Order: sequence, then structure tokens, then C-alpha cells
Amino acid sequence: MKTLEKKTPSRSQESIDRRVISQSENASAWEAPVRVKRAQPASLSIPGDLAARAAFLARLHRATNLESWVERVLRERVELEESAFSEAKKNLTP
Repeated sequence: MKTLEKKTPSRSQESIDRRVISQSENASAWEAPVRVKRAQPASLSIPGDLAARAAFLARLHRATNLESWVERVLRERVELEESAFSEAKKNLTP
């Protein structure tokens, strides 16, 4: 069984740029601005022995400071956990 696909004409980057530039002075062509609030930084406390172990590993990895190394490791772990959660969620959805 054949399906009919509608093809939309693709626009070149130049034509899109020209259209945006032509509408840049027209206030009605733009949506209302979106206001975004920056999240407040959070502090975490960790046990002293764990901080010492983390400091040792940060030095091994030649990190500029402990805080940046911990932030990088935490960011990597959160991304890994989010990816695993997303994959598990996909597998559970019928």
C-alpha cells in the first residue's frame, strides 16, 4: 500500500535570513519576549572523608580546583541518570 507524502518546499538558509531581516523592524511579526529567572545556586555539604577522597581524585585529574571537578562529575552523573531514566520510561511505555 502506497502512502502519499506531502513535500513541503525547503527554504534555503539565505531566504530564511532575508525574511527574518525584512520582518525585524515589524513589531507585529514578533512574539512577546520570554522572561527567564536564573535559578538560585545551591550549597551541598559532604562528609570530610569524602571531600578528602574527592580532592585527591581532582588532583589526579589535574582539575583546577575541587569545586569545578565535583561539579563536572556531578553533571556527568546527572546526565547519565536522566538518560537511563528516559530509556527506562520508553521501555515501560506500551
